[in-house]
Amino acid sequence: MATAELPNYGAVSRRRKDWGRALIAAATVLFLATALLQALNSSGLVPLGLRDWRPTLYAYLVWAVALGIGQVMIRGEAGLRALFILPAALFTVAMAIFPTLFGLSIAFTDWNLSSLTGQKFNGFDNLVQLFRDPFYWNAMRNMVIYVLFVLVEYAIAFALALLLNAEIRARKFWRVTFLIPLMLSPVAVSWMIGKSMLEYRYGPAARLARWLGVNNPSFFTDPWVARLWIEAMDAWVSIPFVMILLLAGLQALPREIIEAAKVDGASPWQRFWQIVFPLMLPVSITAIVLRIIFKLKLADIIINVTSGGPGGATDSVSSFIYREYRDRSNVGYGTMLAMFYLVVIVVFITTLLNLLSKRMRRMT
Repeated sequence: MATAELPNYGAVSRRRKDWGRALIAAATVLFLATALLQALNSSGLVPLGLRDWRPTLYAYLVWAVALGIGQVMIRGEAGLRALFILPAALFTVAMAIFPTLFGLSIAFTDWNLSSLTGQKFNGFDNLVQLFRDPFYWNAMRNMVIYVLFVLVEYAIAFALALLLNAEIRARKFWRVTFLIPLMLSPVAVSWMIGKSMLEYRYGPAARLARWLGVNNPSFFTDPWVARLWIEAMDAWVSIPFVMILLLAGLQALPREIIEAAKVDGASPWQRFWQIVFPLMLPVSITAIVLRIIFKLKLADIIINVTSGGPGGATDSVSSFIYREYRDRSNVGYGTMLAMFYLVVIVVFITTLLNLLSKRMRRMT
């Protein structure tokens, strides 16, 4: 029985490749030129009368179509296979790379929504102001403190995971109970605890403190006490997430090794420190890194409870940037703060992962 022959996309002529490269090059030049003109127009350097970024969007769509056609013309069958990956890659560029570049273009402008002058390009003025801003660096120091608290959260989460992994009564009930804080919104927690229970006039905690003899109970006037309360609320919401990761790791450990150590006479502490903890290191590192990433975004509890007070003692970088936008309407400077913080996060997380990776290779 004769079968229909499939077209041979593997053989691609040189002329066809040249046309494909020319098509991609022309679309790329068109897109970059449109984006450059749009950026100059937005910064006010070259007024073109463009109201929005639609020309750049249209140029990007043309470039995406030309890129797909050019890949098929240049690579043949391999280009057809690349078309299945291309939409996801282009979507990632559109949703992640473009907003970052757009934010970067705003970061080098003087743009205050309360000003009648509008957006103006001001070079490195925002960056110079950033390095001279003591409140921003105070928020950075607070973030170092909050990130260090992740180790305390990890220790508590590990203890809870060990407890819930043991043979205790009503183990399933306690697992669900300890997961309840994870189901709550940090905003709801900040209002229930920070704004209600810890309210210094009528809150239950303040009334209890007065009953115990404290004349003027206030939980957010001392800087370190305020930081501890912010950390306690954030930890109460987040520890169950770390706990569930560690509990899953504990349940995946080989029971034979632990039972063999028990038969050999190892104490519970020896079994934990010499067997369980080393085997749990990959899961522990994953949980800690994820928790650090979430901690670096801490803002909602601070904004709702203290607004960064007293005197910026509880400010995180995200809450400080939020207030720069909300209270001062300073879009240009606030965007520069956010861009700089993004660079710090990328460098910090990359360095941390490299150090942890080297450490794990040495141990294995």
